[in-house]
Amino acid sequence: MNTDLLFKEEERLVRDSIRHFVDEQVIPRLQLAHRNEEFPVELIPQFGKLGLLGSYLKGYGCAGLGAAAYGLVMQELERADSGIRSFCSVQGALVMWPIYTYGSPAQKQKYLPQLAKGERIGCFGLTEPDFGSNPAGMLTTAEKTAKGYRINGTKMWITNGHIADLALVWARCENKIRGFLVEKGTPGFTARPVKGKFSLRVSITSELHFEGCEVAQDALLPLAEGLKAPLGCLSEARYGIAWGAVGAANAVYHTALTYAKSRIVFGKPLAAHQLVQAKLAKMVQEITKSQLLCIQLARLKEEGTLEPHHISLAKMNNARMALDCAREARDILGANGIIDEYPVIRHMLNLETVNTYEGTEDIHRLVVGAEVTGISAFK
Repeated sequence: MNTDLLFKEEERLVRDSIRHFVDEQVIPRLQLAHRNEEFPVELIPQFGKLGLLGSYLKGYGCAGLGAAAYGLVMQELERADSGIRSFCSVQGALVMWPIYTYGSPAQKQKYLPQLAKGERIGCFGLTEPDFGSNPAGMLTTAEKTAKGYRINGTKMWITNGHIADLALVWARCENKIRGFLVEKGTPGFTARPVKGKFSLRVSITSELHFEGCEVAQDALLPLAEGLKAPLGCLSEARYGIAWGAVGAANAVYHTALTYAKSRIVFGKPLAAHQLVQAKLAKMVQEITKSQLLCIQLARLKEEGTLEPHHISLAKMNNARMALDCAREARDILGANGIIDEYPVIRHMLNLETVNTYEGTEDIHRLVVGAEVTGISAFK
């Protein structure tokens, strides 16, 4: 559909430069990283130099990209791996954006320049072992003390957690949900890796534990109050996920297309068979629609009219679309679809998580349902 016509020249240039970086520096590392369940930490300084961390924020050493250019960055990063996009998405949308939006001038100046360079790594502590889709039920507490706050509780499935220098932690404080910046090494704060994952193996996933963790008054994000604050952060992250899913879908589609054109079955290329062409055409159809949805999201974001239900629709649609494409691509590759010589099985496993985290498909469906009916089905 020649969607390039819908992007500005500078947006295409950003996409192409990140695509080159991904092809040259990221993708060659992923097979071993996935096998070893390791994140390629050596890439973090390069992320900083390229302006990939907090790239749509202005000032503090951030790139100040527009909404579409930022989306294309997320798209290209996830074309490599969902874990690579997750790292940059968490750092920017879930750590830097809330500091930028809810933080004090001193907090912004202290943390944002270092986070933008990748000199500090952040994580976002909202989900708990028993509270994922219902964050309002969180059990983590922050008790007011003479010098600040005392935090107690556990957070689970936290991206970047045990390598983070800074954790943005959400806790119930005086019957309100508040955000706190807790630095690594603070007494009472520990983090441990979650191992044995068969999805997002390239991503760092952790459990955070707070036991009598004392932080000063200036650890509180002054403008973050109520559940709306962390949900606002999630909207920023989900926007990037919607774009990223298109990148993963593109990766599996192009792998399947190339394979189908070269693999000979019954005396002719696999791509010459009707059922295979039907699968490829379906992938093109769904990827194209999802790309157009992302472009509209970006233009709404640029206008300042983007709403949470818009993002829910795109995240729900695009994550499911990418997962379906990965399953079709795996089928086209046959037995080769289950080995990591090809990226398809890695993307397919990753997308099982992408379709679940930051709002499951069902939760986003209910967000859209509440918007169209005017009736919330959550309670």
